[in-house]
Amino acid sequence: QVQLVESGGGLVQAGGSLRLSCAASGRTFSTYPMGWFRQAPGKEREFVAGINWNGGNTYYADSVKGRFTISRDNAKNTVYLQMNSLKPEDTAVYYCAARRPGGSYYSPRDYDYWGQGTQVTVSS
Repeated sequence: QVQLVESGGGLVQAGGSLRLSCAASGRTFSTYPMGWFRQAPGKEREFVAGINWNGGNTYYADSVKGRFTISRDNAKNTVYLQMNSLKPEDTAVYYCAARRPGGSYYSPRDYDYWGQGTQVTVSS
């Protein structure tokens, strides 16, 4: 069982930066691949970034590649999403999730545990 709590969201102007954190409880956090998703009003939840268990492999949606960076610190049971050069279209609720081994990083259906989400709003 893994419990996830996101933090770090807020209101920022276009071009600005935010760093989201996702704190996990549970002794097995370091074994889980992790992902960040986002959901804007009226839209489906979409993949943003993923990271394997030791941080050696990362994956990004094309829309955020080069602007966002996912990382993790297994000693602190935390995964991060550094977001730079933010755009108004990045506005959404951002969720972190823990994925079962063997599934797809890109599909929300392959994630077993979800946080409650944190709101990110980018003003133009």
